Order: sequence, then C-alpha cells, then structure tokens
Amino acid sequence: MDSELAALAASGATTLVSLMVTDSWTHAREIVGRFFSRTGPDSTAIADLDTARTRLLAAEAAGNEQTIRDSRNQWHAYLQHLLQAGSATGEDLRDLLTSLQRAANADTQRTDVYNAISGGVQHGPVIQSGRISRLTLHVDHPTAQA
Repeated sequence: MDSELAALAASGATTLVSLMVTDSWTHAREIVGRFFSRTGPDSTAIADLDTARTRLLAAEAAGNEQTIRDSRNQWHAYLQHLLQAGSATGEDLRDLLTSLQRAANADTQRTDVYNAISGGVQHGPVIQSGRISRLTLHVDHPTAQA
C-alpha cells in the first residue's frame, strides 16, 4: 500500500474514533454505515462501531488513553484492509473522510439560539424554525394570583 493511502486510512481512523465520543456520532454512524454497505457484506462492522463507541465513552470517562489508541489502531487496520482487498478505493476513503470531517466541523460550529416571546397569550410551545436539532423546551409557569 502506498504511503498516501496509508495516511488516508490513518486519518480516517483518527477522525472516526474522535467522532465516536461526540454529539455528531449519530450522523457520523450513518455516513460510515453507508460506506460499509458499499464496500462489502461485512454486517458486523456496524455492530463493531457501536461496541467501540461504548468502550470509548467508558475509556474517556476513566481517562484511559490506551483504549483510545487501541480503537484508533483497530479502525486504521480495518480501513487498510478494505483498501488492500480492493473493497474500497482511495477515492472512496477520501469521500468518507471528507464527510466525517464535515460532521466533525458541524459539531464544533453548533450555536445555541434563545428566543423570548412577550405579549399575547401562548397556550403551548412556539417554535421558530430553520433547522431543529437538540430541542429543549423550558416552560415558565406563572404563579397563581389570589
């Protein structure tokens, strides 16, 4: 395997493992799932992703860097295997990495928006919409007047 593909596999593994412990994981998992479904019939890879995420979350909480390195090495070897077996091309892996990096950037660029509504009567939530994710509604109940 040439050095460019090896570096690409290493970068893909690093990005994949770092996304496993972020809020963007659900989106990243979908991206990787589509990639794995195109590269072959390895249905265990998705289950392995979920297992790895569980291990990584526990390792991160415990400060266990060795588990994080081991997981990165595992996914690096898996991506290299896909390239060597011809199941994926360098272009496939570049596309995967680009998509994962977009998911990672979306996680770091998230902003919170707070709106206040005054006047009139609202009998339920009022939602201003563009793209809604991670929605939390806080309802203030006025105290009863006697």
